[in-house]
Amino acid sequence: MSLRSSEPSISDRNVEHKSDRASKGSADETTFGYDTRAVSRLVGVLALVAITVLLATMVAVGASTWSLESAGPTAAFDLTVDGEESTVAIDHVEGDAVDVAELSVQITVDGEGLADQPPVPFVGADGFDGSPTGPFNAESDSEWRTGERAGVTVAGTNDPDIESGDTVGVTLVVDGTRIATLEATAT
Repeated sequence: MSLRSSEPSISDRNVEHKSDRASKGSADETTFGYDTRAVSRLVGVLALVAITVLLATMVAVGASTWSLESAGPTAAFDLTVDGEESTVAIDHVEGDAVDVAELSVQITVDGEGLADQPPVPFVGADGFDGSPTGPFNAESDSEWRTGERAGVTVAGTNDPDIESGDTVGVTLVVDGTRIATLEATAT
């Protein structure tokens, strides 16, 4: 006589019972025949895709509203300063032509700005002797091209005076954009 019964044990019945419910689609573990855990994954993936598309759209719209400002002309210049004559000369060495009508020039002597800055282009101005040379002169062509020299002579009435050994700085600005900052020692 065997003590084993052909009937499944209680623990076997519980296991079978749970697997029977899953395969039959009972309402407590599945919805409409689909495993709810699989639906949760699908919802999560769709949410991440939607967020990614939304962020990409926002970045694209934001980037399209940016406007790049004109950088102004690109050019190279050399500065020469004569302390005995108080002349400041700037050579346009290479690069784009510069419209002198749109140019402003700031001159410093040992870090201090001149009391009267040159209002280029001009023919006669306070703080300067005579007329400027080259494109700084209002009577010349308004385009400052490669190979041309522009210059001014600072009057003794303009402060500070330029003397030999002084460090002279010149800043060139076109339409609010600085195109060059030059520095030289007066000879």
